[in-house]
Amino acid sequence: MSGPASERLGQKERTPLRYYSQRYADAVPAELTVRCGLPFADGAFQVQMLGQALRCPWPEFAVQPVQADCPPALLSAYARILLIRYLLVGVAAPLSDNYRIFRDFPQAAIYDATFQGRCVHRLAATFGSRPEAFAAAAAQLGGQRLDRGDVAVELPFLANVRLRLLLYPSDEEFPATAQFLFSDNAATAFSAEDLAVVGDIVIGALRDCLRKLPQ
Repeated sequence: MSGPASERLGQKERTPLRYYSQRYADAVPAELTVRCGLPFADGAFQVQMLGQALRCPWPEFAVQPVQADCPPALLSAYARILLIRYLLVGVAAPLSDNYRIFRDFPQAAIYDATFQGRCVHRLAATFGSRPEAFAAAAAQLGGQRLDRGDVAVELPFLANVRLRLLLYPSDEEFPATAQFLFSDNAATAFSAEDLAVVGDIVIGALRDCLRKLPQ
């Protein structure tokens, strides 16, 4: 998500970002605040994404990190488009203790193969032999360790949308496997296509944090 790949994506996504930015400029901040559950102060929406404080100014859209060490994945074109779409059409719903796999969300089946490759398999490939590094990287993103799976963490993607990532490290007999679970209220916040992007952003942010850990 970071580096040259995200720069190329930014060029490709310039047209939709321009389109959404025009709609955003015409929006009423008070209405977005009520629907999305995001406070608006000092001319910007205040967003907490993966434990990082971000500002989204209005009427000219941008994603501005509050902390200097914000993972680059959260500032990528993927993340910018995801956030502006959430502000324009997403609905904040109460968080429950019910979690679902990706393909159980409406319309998600058509994206499931891509999601498995870009998110689930990448998680297993990146951290399958380094489970403690996975837990440490997740902690940098506000993750809390859970007592399930070989290594499991809960991550706050947004204040009201959470993910649970389960990692089963490789051993002498079996390769590493992994699983993503989304809080069921994610269905009101994001479309299935956007949920796949959520997974991609999470993997990118975890990889950003991994680079900061002692090797």
